[in-house]
Amino acid sequence: MEAAVASDRSRRILLLASGALLAFLISLQLFASAWLVPIVVLALVGAVWAVRHPLTALFALAVYLPFEPLLLKFLPDAVYVFVRYVPEILIYCLVALVLWRLASGRARWHPSPLDVPFAIFLVILAASSLINAVPPFVAVLGIRQIIRFILLFFIVRQLEPDQAYIRRLTIALFGVAAFEAALGLIQHFAGGQLDAFLLPSAARQFSDITLTSGVSEFWDPGSRVFATLGRYDRLGEFLGFFLAFAVAFLYQPLASAASSGARAAWSRVRLIRRELWWLLALGIPALVLTYSRASWFAFLGAALFIAVILYRDRRALAAFLVAVALLAGYLVFSKLNVSVIVEEPGQTLAERFFETFSYTRWVSEYYGLGRLYWIVETPRAVVRSAPFFGVGPGQYGGGAAAALHRTAAYDRLNLPFGVYGTDGYIDNNWFSLWGETGTLGLIVFLWMFALLFRNAWRLAHRGTDAFSRGLGAGYAAALLGASLIGFLSTAFEIRTFGFYLWLCGGFVLCLLPAGVGKKRV
Repeated sequence: MEAAVASDRSRRILLLASGALLAFLISLQLFASAWLVPIVVLALVGAVWAVRHPLTALFALAVYLPFEPLLLKFLPDAVYVFVRYVPEILIYCLVALVLWRLASGRARWHPSPLDVPFAIFLVILAASSLINAVPPFVAVLGIRQIIRFILLFFIVRQLEPDQAYIRRLTIALFGVAAFEAALGLIQHFAGGQLDAFLLPSAARQFSDITLTSGVSEFWDPGSRVFATLGRYDRLGEFLGFFLAFAVAFLYQPLASAASSGARAAWSRVRLIRRELWWLLALGIPALVLTYSRASWFAFLGAALFIAVILYRDRRALAAFLVAVALLAGYLVFSKLNVSVIVEEPGQTLAERFFETFSYTRWVSEYYGLGRLYWIVETPRAVVRSAPFFGVGPGQYGGGAAAALHRTAAYDRLNLPFGVYGTDGYIDNNWFSLWGETGTLGLIVFLWMFALLFRNAWRLAHRGTDAFSRGLGAGYAAALLGASLIGFLSTAFEIRTFGFYLWLCGGFVLCLLPAGVGKKRV
């Protein structure tokens, strides 16, 4: 009898909830955009699905993000703002799921080396907001811009995916990287005919907030490839990150198979190596054709770290020294005057490479309010004015300040509004963090980065199988590359880079053998 009453009560509650939801959707249809109702319904369905299948949702999101810049291009303004933030809302749904499981006793907290520094970092962000009297809305958006992808590390740590899941997602992302590289090569050989289709050039606004400023093709059409990622440097960063993993896996199976001596192991190694060679054969030329120098140097440094430091490959060191000698010989015989090279139409690959070391370019970049200007002025003006806690989240150098048009800190310090005096960001993630969170915040962020590297180093040496060791080696190398890229862009805030940076950090910790670097800082 009691069961029947409870069942009847549940049906009534469900009926009332359905009626309330229907009334809400009808009101949206009458008083808002016609697109809003299906978007709300899809969002609710997606949230329920993500809560029920969190690892599957994380998998889908990781595969989707590299295609997002192109897909969003074709959405009408009425739904753009909703669809653009679906991935981020999905991350927050997963955070809420983890917290609910912990609060309800359905799961226990799995400690990680980053627990303490991240908690300290949150305290510093809150203190910086209060000390600088940052408006609450701006402070929340500024903090969110800094930590939204860091949350992925803790999501992965608490969900604890097994190695089979991590292996499947790694293979899927290698497939995405191969597709992006192939599309980049097709884009190059098409001679610019695909650029207009692939380039998300339109700026998008929501009220006074700039959702995206659009991409202006300031380079020669057809000279730089970007596939579906919208910008040449973002494709370069994405490819460089995953090519570092490919190099690490390419080295690891050799050692594993040599130690086992099993014929079956050798056959698996040949298959793995063949696929990785295809990825490198597509990825390295596409990486070169992005003309993204930061990505070039990041991948080169990562590959040398794997080959020379981790695996003591003298052949790789010799090849690098030969390449350096050839570059020096090119300079001698071509009589190229490196000190006066500047970016100009029709620039060759060699000129693009050597422009990195051009004194004339450095001078023009400083006086043109480029990266060098902010490398000088951030410690001289911004950090000097607020050395310990910075000028506050969302106030300087990053995507939040640019999107919100927050000029207060710049005006107070008599500085132009970011790169070129108009863009708000400073193309330097490390110095943006330094300016917003102060020296204390930067030290704690570096602490977290160092712990990620330590985890990866330990996995590369103590992993129980070839896949784990390869993932650890690749992530350690990719972190070194990311450190350089962060000095030359706002890559930590970009979802096609920052997302994978912290996601893979969580994977590394999950694969560490029990008792190795998981419980103590």
